[in-house]
Amino acid sequence: MRKIIITCAVTGAADHTKLNPAVPITPEQIANECLQARKAGAAIVHIHVRDPKTGKPSMEEELYREVVDRIRQVDDNVIINLTTGPGARIVLGENSNPVEFGPGTTLTSPANRVIHIENIKPDICSLDIGSFNFGPHIFVNSPDTVTEMAKKISATGVKPELEVFDLGGIRQAKALLKEDLFQKPYLFQICLGIPWAAESSPEIMMTMKNQLPDDAVWASFGISKDQLPMVAQSVILGGHVRVGLEDNLYLARGQLAPGNAPLVERAANIINNMGYTVATPSEAREILKI
Repeated sequence: MRKIIITCAVTGAADHTKLNPAVPITPEQIANECLQARKAGAAIVHIHVRDPKTGKPSMEEELYREVVDRIRQVDDNVIINLTTGPGARIVLGENSNPVEFGPGTTLTSPANRVIHIENIKPDICSLDIGSFNFGPHIFVNSPDTVTEMAKKISATGVKPELEVFDLGGIRQAKALLKEDLFQKPYLFQICLGIPWAAESSPEIMMTMKNQLPDDAVWASFGISKDQLPMVAQSVILGGHVRVGLEDNLYLARGQLAPGNAPLVERAANIINNMGYTVATPSEAREILKI
């Protein structure tokens, strides 16, 4: 029976800490949510960090390090996946002067986006592929930026999770893989429902899945109300799954999720009820060859 890996994205970088008080902010809270998600069935925890005082997204290496250390003091097998996404946002200025970036722009160098990966060396790190409109902003990952980040990640031995948001991102990723920077199996995450990238739908997921390299290991997720339906769809198509408060704040319409663990439990129930088995961290390591 095929084993399905659950990733839990525990906090994210969106400004939604005021929308759901369960979204973890401090390193201690983030680490605790990771550990609770693991107990509920997640084999991988995907981690952003936040300023402990403001709750705003942060790129501080010491915050990442504290989260990882707190997790490893309790569990040395759960697979840790650190983000490299922060540092890619552009907020354009007024229409009369759009070349002057507005408040909220975080754009920084490829080196700054991966320095915590080089120093902490998690099991996995995300590598966002391609640029697109992200809500009212622009999420910028130029080919040169992605290639430089990929080379630095490759030098660490950390396995990249190639996050793709549309068909163009998959095309760019396949071109990158021709440079032989990474070990097989390649790991892809199909990210659906983010405005204004690919929609969350069975048709879109199938189309994107069919464009992946034949030997890729892949997962997919939908955001908000589409999170759990996309769990089932990904399993049907042969993929793995992702849930968590980064992508969805609710258990049901009008019912806030009290933490990440209940979302993981929902995903695990879907997997089990479909006749599959939830992968342990050790089994996930075997699947991913890490």
